[in-house]
Formats: sequence, structure tokens, C-alpha cells
Amino acid sequence: MTLESQSLEFSPTPAALAAGGIFVLVVIVLALLAWQRSGWRGSVGWLELLRVVIAVAIALTLLQPEWRETFRPESKPVLAVLSDVSGSMETEDVLDPAAPEKPPRSRAEVAAPLSEPGAWNSLGERMDIAIEPFSSDEEPANEATDLNAALAALPEKHPQLAAVVLVGDGDWNTGQAPSAAATRLRMRDVPVFAVPTGSTEALPDVEISAFEVPVFAIAGKPLRIPFTLTSTLPREETVTLELRAPGGETITQSATIPAMGKLEDSLVWRPSQSGEATLTLEVPRAGDEIYLQNNVQEATLDIRKEELRVLIIETFPRWEYRYLRNALERDPGVEVDCLLFHPDLGKVGAGRGYLENFPTEEQLTGYDVVFLGDVGLGGDQLSEVQLEQLRLLVRDQASGLVFLPGLRGNQATFLNAPLGELMPVVWDEAQPRGWGTALPGKFVLTDAGRASLLTKLEDTDEASAETWNSLPGFHWYAPALRAKVGTEVLATHGTESTRYGRVPLIVTRPYGAGKILFMGTDGAWRWRKAVEDKYHYRFWGQVVRWMAYQRNMASGENMRLFYTPDRPKTGEALTLNANVMSATGEPLRDGAVIAQISAPSGKVSSLRLAPAGEEAWGLFTGTFTPEEAGSHQVRLTCAEAGAPLETSIPIQGTTVEKRGRPARLDVLEEIAQLTRGEVLDSTDVASVVAAVAALPEPDPEQRRLPLWSHPAWAGFIVLLMGVFWAGRKGAGLF
Repeated sequence: MTLESQSLEFSPTPAALAAGGIFVLVVIVLALLAWQRSGWRGSVGWLELLRVVIAVAIALTLLQPEWRETFRPESKPVLAVLSDVSGSMETEDVLDPAAPEKPPRSRAEVAAPLSEPGAWNSLGERMDIAIEPFSSDEEPANEATDLNAALAALPEKHPQLAAVVLVGDGDWNTGQAPSAAATRLRMRDVPVFAVPTGSTEALPDVEISAFEVPVFAIAGKPLRIPFTLTSTLPREETVTLELRAPGGETITQSATIPAMGKLEDSLVWRPSQSGEATLTLEVPRAGDEIYLQNNVQEATLDIRKEELRVLIIETFPRWEYRYLRNALERDPGVEVDCLLFHPDLGKVGAGRGYLENFPTEEQLTGYDVVFLGDVGLGGDQLSEVQLEQLRLLVRDQASGLVFLPGLRGNQATFLNAPLGELMPVVWDEAQPRGWGTALPGKFVLTDAGRASLLTKLEDTDEASAETWNSLPGFHWYAPALRAKVGTEVLATHGTESTRYGRVPLIVTRPYGAGKILFMGTDGAWRWRKAVEDKYHYRFWGQVVRWMAYQRNMASGENMRLFYTPDRPKTGEALTLNANVMSATGEPLRDGAVIAQISAPSGKVSSLRLAPAGEEAWGLFTGTFTPEEAGSHQVRLTCAEAGAPLETSIPIQGTTVEKRGRPARLDVLEEIAQLTRGEVLDSTDVASVVAAVAALPEPDPEQRRLPLWSHPAWAGFIVLLMGVFWAGRKGAGLF
């Protein structure tokens, strides 16, 4: 800064001038009278003169004197040109008004001329030009936009900041709202000239907004893959989707996408070989669609050979039990064990696949799903200790439990036992044996049931609903009054109701790490009528695999690892759950379970999994937040378990920066309004430069020292008054 001028200035008001003048005049008159009464003594004359000086100083104070210094900056003011280089600027939606038939240009292409240093040469004599691209501090940087950080950093970088030209689409998706930085610029009198790029209306576009491929699938088993398409097209369009699988296999499916709407559907693929596979879903150009970059998505999954273990516990060999056992035994991926109590005979069922006793605690942990038929507590059936073991198996070992009640009502004994809290329905204790009907009852799917994988008996939702309507009916149903809170009802009775509504027949719920399913009839075996195993086999096969899905994400000799969510994304918490057995096969209740996680970049993180609770039955858990997309290698070790478990977890990258979305003009308008700037309608370089050139020259910096309120000035007046008082004493005046 260079000192240009110095001056003493006053800010008088008419009242202050009048009051000060009258005050000084009165003091002068009084001083002359006092000097006259003293006989014109010299000492008194000097004292009265001092009195007048004090009066003048007080009068001057009323006029608010200030010492003002004016400085000229040695450097020129700075014009900052912020240019958005994030991914959204790749959107091609800028039409040429003079030639609308030409293909649209990208936002980045339109904004590029304003980032050229030569565009601002005409302002070079008045200002220093700072051209700064911005996006975010994320990795990669162009996959997010932090507009607030870009604006907030300017005053620190450029103390002589005079104005900002903001070129972009107004999109921001990370950091604070840009209004915070705009407010700080307003306080510094720095206007922002916003130059919007991009269309404020959505492009004609079809986007694959969801492609929900599971973590793993079973070789030889059909895999249903849900997907979601979102359209901004003005008309309904029919397209042919392509799902490309390994080996050149291509699956096509026709889909009708509603205008300005969303389509949720699924594809079915049957993997033939085990190993890692990459699936690619592609949607062809639909109608007048412009943006095609979001018409393809890929996902990886692991194809495995299936080895599931199922335990069926029953009292009497009713038809439901017999056909269920036969269906699961014919499934090549399922190993079935049965425990048939036969209370009337006093001995358990024997033969191939039958157990002589309830499994030990160590043996029980090997089962993925347990079916509880018309069996109860006591009476040569299950004990409370065994029920508690089943509860812990579901809660801590991520196994599934299926309630299959029967007309003997034995499951009513569970209500006040350890399994009572697992029951997903409220039991009618006044009718524990359920209800029989002469006319066959029918299942009616709920909205959740129509969308559920469990109740998918055909390849499409419409065909599946028709199949459920045509299934043979049942003549008995369980005494379920209503579903409990936190459950999901998939099917209800077609005609019978309680005071709470329709009788729930198929109900699911989570419990701890596992899953629960309640089947409120014993007539599913009748579904075989005229179609043999087609629907009966498919339903129970889907139930078993749905329940065992998480439990079998990764398993070793004495350890098993599963995690939620099953499709983790970067930046989201990933919960790792490990079932750990000791070398002797017993569930480990305490120990050092360490997960070493290697990211694709090579960065290694170590996470110690803690016991899930004091009563945890071999369950250890911990939370990890992945920062990189790609396959993360996990090595799980525990000294008590022996051999480590090694697996991989695919992490999906989260796309924060969206392409093809409308420009956010409202954000730019708010910034310009807060800073007293302007939104420029044109991206023409000459127009933008002319708008900035119209800014007035910056005022020189002025430094003011208010003397009237300065402590030194007040001290000076007090000092004069003290000298005056002491002088009067010395002159013998009182």
C-alpha cells in the first residue's frame, strides 16, 4: 500500500455546532468576568485562558474529529474466473439457438472459451486475472463438485479480490451449501457474475438406475436379477434389453418404459460354470434419447457349487413333511437330515438321513436352515435347552428357521419358551390347534409378496400372481391373529379374517444375523397336483437359498464370514460378521479375530472383530468403511480357529456426480443475489467481459482514527482539567 494523502476531518451536525459554539462563548464570558473580579491578575488570566482551552477541546469533541489516511494498493485488483471441470460438465445438452438441428454440445465445450487467458486481455490493464478450475477434493476429483469450497478459498488466495466469474452448471453434491461462501463474499463486497451452462430441462434419457446383481450365485440354478430403468422421455418406449454373460451368452428381454417414469423388472440367468463372472446390462437408444453414457452397467459375482445343509424336525410323518423331505433330498445342492420324534411309538424315525438324537451344539452350527414342523416343547420332543440352541443358531450363526405348524398345535408350546420371541405372528391361544375348513382356502399375495423372490413361481410378476391364484387350496390354517411389528407379510388368507385383518399365512422377519419364515398352512404339498414338483420344489428351494444366502458368503474350515449390505459401496459402513469355531468345533465365545483388508491400491487395513455380546454364540462383528471401489481382499485370522479364511468383497463405486441431469440455475441465481452480482444469460466471451468491465474502479483504502473517542484524547482533556484545578489551588482561589 502507498500513502496518498493525510487529513484531519470533522463530522459536525447543526446541533453539535450550535451547542459547541454556545458552550465556548459562555465559558469565554465567564472567564472574562472572573479575571475582572481578580483585578486583572496575571496568574488568574492564565487560568481562565486554560479554562477556555478546555471548553474549546470539549466543543471540538462534539464535532467528532478524525485523522484520515488514504492508501492506494500497489497491486491491481484480482478477477477470479472459476470454471467447473466436474463430470456433470460432460453432459451434452447445449443447443445452438441459431442452428437447433445440430447435435448438442457439452457444457465443458461451451465453457472452455471463458477459461482461455486471452479472453480477458482487455481487462489486463485494470485487473489481474486468475483462472481456476474446480471440482472437489474427492478421489477422483471430477466425480464430485464442492462449489462452496471453491468460492470460500478465493479471499485467502487473493486478498485484492474484486469480483468472481463463476462458469458452470450450478451442480454441487459435496461440502456445505454454497450460500455460506457467498455470504462471506458479500461481506467483502465481492460480486459474483454467474455464467450458467447447460439446459435447465432434463435431457431425453433412459438411465439404468439400479442393477442389483447378488454377491454370488449357484451353478445350474436360475438367478433372478432385478433392475430399474428411469426415463425422462416424453413418450412410452419399448426397447430390447441385453444381458451379456461370460462365454458370449446373451439374454434379451423386451421392456416397455413409461413416459417420464420408472420401470422395475428383472432378468433371469442360469449360470452353467463356477468361477467369477461379469454381467453387463445394456439398454439401446430409445426414441429421441440424447445421453447414452448411462445405458450400460456392469457387475461381478461369484458362481459357486452349492452345498447347503438342512435339518427338518417333525413329530408325525404328515404329508407336508413327506413331500418337503423328498423335494429337498432331490435337490443336488442340498443335504437333508431329519429328526422324526414319533411320540406314539416312543422312538425316533430311522433310516437314511435320519438322526437318532437332537444335534449337539457343535453339530447344530453346521446347518444352514432348520424346519420346525408340528413339534413342541416337552413330551419326548424338544427341551428348553435345545430351543435356546436353535435361537442362538439363528441369532449368532445367521441360519434360517422355518415354522411349519400343524393341526396338532404343538408349536403353541413355544410361546413362553425361548423360541416365542422368534415367532413372527401373534398366536391365538384360545384356538391353539388352528382352523379346519371344508372349502379349500386360497393364498392372496400382498404387494410385498408380489415383489418378493420367495414367492416368485414364474419368471414375471404377472404370471407369478396368476399362478398363486390357480394353486390348489388348503383345508387347514394356523391360528395366527396378526403379524408382529418388524415383519413382512407375503401372503394372507383369501377369505378368512381376524379383528386385525386378513389371516397372515406367509410371514418373514430378520432375527439377529439370521432369518425367520412362518408358513401358516400344511397344504403346500397339494401344489404338486397335475404339475408334480414344478411349484412345490421351486418355492421351498427358493426359501432355503434365501435363508442361507448371507451365511454362505464365504466359509472356511472353522470360520465363516458374511457382511451387510451384501452390495457394499464406497463411503458406506460395511459390517463384517464372522462365525468362528475353535479347533475342536465349538463356537468360540472369546478370542482375537482379526480381519486384514487389502484395497485395490494396496493399502492394508486391520480390523479387530469383537464378540457380538456376552452371550454371543461364536459371532464376532466389526465395521469398516471402504474408500476405494473394486475387489477388496480379506484375510480373517484367529489363533483358536486354526487355518485363516481368505475371500474377496467387491466394493461398488458411488457415482456422486451425475451426468445428464438438468443444470441448477437456481443455485447460481442465489449466489449472484447474495453477493449483489449478476446472472449472465450468454456465454459469449465479449458479453461476459463487458459485464465485468462495467464494474467501477475500486475505492482507495482509507484508514480512520477517530480522535474524539480515542482514550488519549479523553486523557488529554482530563489532564488539562487537572492542571486547571491545581492552578486555582495554587492561586488561592476556591
